[in-house]
Amino acid sequence: MALECEPILWVKREDAGGHVPVLLAEVLAAAQVKPGDRWIDGTFGRGGHTRALLERGAAVLGLDQDGEAAEAARALEDRWPGDFKWKQRNFKDLKTCTTEHGWAKVDGVLLDLGVSSPQLERAERGFSFQAEGPLDMRMDQRGGPTAADLVNRLPEEELSKLFYEHGGEREARRVARAVATRRRTAPFRTTTDLAMVVAKALPRRGSRGLHPATKVFQALRIAVNREKEALVAALPQAVEIMKPGGILAVISFHSGEDRVVKQFMRERSAEWMDTPGRPNTLPNPQRHLREVRRFLPSEGEVAKNPRARSARLRTAIRNEEKIAV
Repeated sequence: MALECEPILWVKREDAGGHVPVLLAEVLAAAQVKPGDRWIDGTFGRGGHTRALLERGAAVLGLDQDGEAAEAARALEDRWPGDFKWKQRNFKDLKTCTTEHGWAKVDGVLLDLGVSSPQLERAERGFSFQAEGPLDMRMDQRGGPTAADLVNRLPEEELSKLFYEHGGEREARRVARAVATRRRTAPFRTTTDLAMVVAKALPRRGSRGLHPATKVFQALRIAVNREKEALVAALPQAVEIMKPGGILAVISFHSGEDRVVKQFMRERSAEWMDTPGRPNTLPNPQRHLREVRRFLPSEGEVAKNPRARSARLRTAIRNEEKIAV
């Protein structure tokens, strides 16, 4: 679906870490930012989307659980001291953070899910199998279990379920069996160690261009950071804190998280409740959204930024109706 996007050179708009924000033109076209608008960027990253909102006159509260986002955040706070504030918080605390900031309602909420390029490119963060690093994957490194903890401690059956449900790995049982067999002799400590075991368990996968460990690493990252739980918690909060006419924009990068967003927006925009035995007879008391739309990256964006290939942007507008109690 095409949007009438304002002319911007998105490929040249990089944040302090060299990260190109995905689907920026589409986000801005949907947002229709006006001076004085209040936005929350729940996944600040390195500030690409936030900077664009600030440049259009919005005030922005940026959230990110990754402490390494602080440097980029400070640069924006210095440039826009009255309009930008950053908190090291998970977006599952969206409503609390908004209240703490002194905002009752906002004009828009943006969530750009997944991992930023700087996180992937730093081997010591453990997100990528391209270079050896500790098997960590925590976005918030202040505590909590690491990917190594899950790989080394979860029962084989639970690992299999994790790889299948969070990564869509069809050979989840085979991979979990290989992992369980290997860890009996030595625990997993590095990214390349795990990647090699997965590749050995799936020898034919690499011939199709996708690294055999891609889905396993995705699943572990999602599980370590409890990303699905955070998303499920944040979406209704976003609707609750938005003004009528406010914009909810969510960028996802894999089918699991996109399915959560799609289902939420469908349920909150349906005119009638889907009641067994009584279809289309009861008005939906939670019809809080309208004009639900989906946007994909253009061929040009994918050519310049291959990581945008799997991105999906879903947007919706807040209705006038009050949230049912």
